[in-house]
Parts: sequence; structure tokens; C-alpha cells
Amino acid sequence: MAGATLTPYSRAQRHDIGGRCADGNGPSELTTTVPREYVHRVALSEVFLTNWQRAEDGWVVSAQWPRAHTFYGPAHGLHDPILLIETIRQSGILLSHVAHRVPLDHPIIWQRVRYDLTTRALRAAEQPAEVELHVTDRDMVHRGTRLVSAHQEFRIRCDGEDLASATLIYSCHSPAVYRRLRGDYGDVAFAYSRKLPLPQAIAPHLVAREHDRDVVLSPTDRAARWQLRVDTSHPVLFDHPVDHAPGMLMIEAARQAAQAATPGFTVPVSMDCSFERYAELDAPTWVQARTTDRTDGDRREVEVAVEQHGKPVVTAQIGCVPTSS
Repeated sequence: MAGATLTPYSRAQRHDIGGRCADGNGPSELTTTVPREYVHRVALSEVFLTNWQRAEDGWVVSAQWPRAHTFYGPAHGLHDPILLIETIRQSGILLSHVAHRVPLDHPIIWQRVRYDLTTRALRAAEQPAEVELHVTDRDMVHRGTRLVSAHQEFRIRCDGEDLASATLIYSCHSPAVYRRLRGDYGDVAFAYSRKLPLPQAIAPHLVAREHDRDVVLSPTDRAARWQLRVDTSHPVLFDHPVDHAPGMLMIEAARQAAQAATPGFTVPVSMDCSFERYAELDAPTWVQARTTDRTDGDRREVEVAVEQHGKPVVTAQIGCVPTSS
């Protein structure tokens, strides 16, 4: 979904930063994270990328996952797989700016994100995990010199082991185009003035959480159907104000719905999410999970549908395995 509304660099700064990095002459090694503006984050603690460089067939982006995180923390000895999607999200945005010269104030809108991973490489250790993303650009569409849509493929390693393959498809919009697309709803103050009261949370243990604040589903009178909890004060899911329910909130809702629909603690070893439209803050959004008949050993497949006003917002297919697998 859309990225942050950020204060852009000057034209000279953008040319200098983008030109150096796009030419492969960016810093060869960083001892800190990339600038937070490059990944549309406000809190420095939520920036996981540390470096980027040109590769023979694309780009290599480096990241570090913390040993502990207030929201995406390890569980049962494994890093949270949703950290993988957040890292992919940040990598796509970073490369849109440093490699493809998309201005920093242009929103990035998701169409699809997917991954397939091996749990072996998710093992948490006694030090932060070093993650390396090999990114190949596919079907990059330009209008003139401006990037308007991107399809990127990822091969991802964690602490030297193959972790996952992934896909990210997104579009880039100028602020003027975004205003035309969103109308009044594109104004954050207007959107916040109309947001619904926060509904109660389901029991945290049902979705492998410890605190109500981290639960994004609210109970309804129908089995395997919940109302989305949109807590705009959440420090991670709402790192900064946005005019709609953000994409990472939708990912978390799909993950929690799949967890609630499968017994015990399960790991989402695969996820394929398609984004159809925005979920506005002034109307209830509904999340429904259905366990399919497709199985592969202990692996269970769950389909999650998110809708608002009777129209699809996000659809997700999630493969879940118990931690013992």
C-alpha cells in the first residue's frame, strides 16, 4: 500500500544521491542503517537495511534482524517470518529511490507480495541475523523517465543459508496522481477524523500474541471471521500516520487469521498476498479464513480474504506448518 508522505530532498540532493548509487558508486560498506527516508520509516529502530550495491544481474541489499523486537520478535526459537516481508518492502522502496530515481515523496503502492521459505534458516541465534537479498528487476515500466511500476524477484539468504524466494510487484505515483486517486481520503487529517473506534481484541493466545495491543483481529458472531482492529497508535504498524489501513497491517491480519484457523503454534512458510484496493479507516474491514483440503504432510493451506463494503481488499494464500516440522 502507499508509503509515507515524506519531505523530499532538493533536486540537487536527489541527483547526487540517486546518481552515485545508480552508478554503483555508493558506499561499499555501512556501519549503520540506510537513511530512514529511503524505506519510508520514521523510527530508526524500524529500519532493517544496512547497505546496497549493484550486482551482475541486479542488486544486493544487506539487512540485519535484531535478536529481539517489540512486535516482530522471535518465537519458539525462530525469527518472525513477517520480518521477511517487511525487509522485502524496505528493499523495494530503497531501490525505487536509489536505483530508479523515484522521488522520496512518491507513494509506493503494493499489488502483490509473496514468499516461500525454509524454517531451518529462520533459526534465531545469540547475535542479530545477517540477511542478504539478491534482487532482480523484472518488467520495469516507465512513463518517460519516471518509473511507474515494478516487478522484482528476490533470492534471500540468512546467516549464510538459503532462506527464501520472493516476489514484489508495486506501482509508484506522484503526489498529484495520488491525490486524484484518493480524493478527500488521501488527506491524513481527514482520514483520522473519521476513523472508527478501536474494537476489542480476541484472546492474544489464539493468534500467538502476548498482549491485546498486538492483536489485529476482533471477534464476531461468525466462526473464522473477524473485524480488523486498526490501532493507529500502534508504534510499529503505524510507524507514521497514513490515510488508510497499511499493507503491513493487512499482512499481519492474514497471518493472525491463519494462526487462529490452525491448531497449535504454526509458522507461515509461504504467503502470497494480492492487494485489490484500499481499506479506509471510516468503515469496518472484515477478515475471513478458510482451511483448504490441500495438505502436504503437516503443512496446511489457509485462504484469507479481507473485504470492506463487500468488496475484496486483500486475498492471501498461506502455507502453515507446526514448529515441530
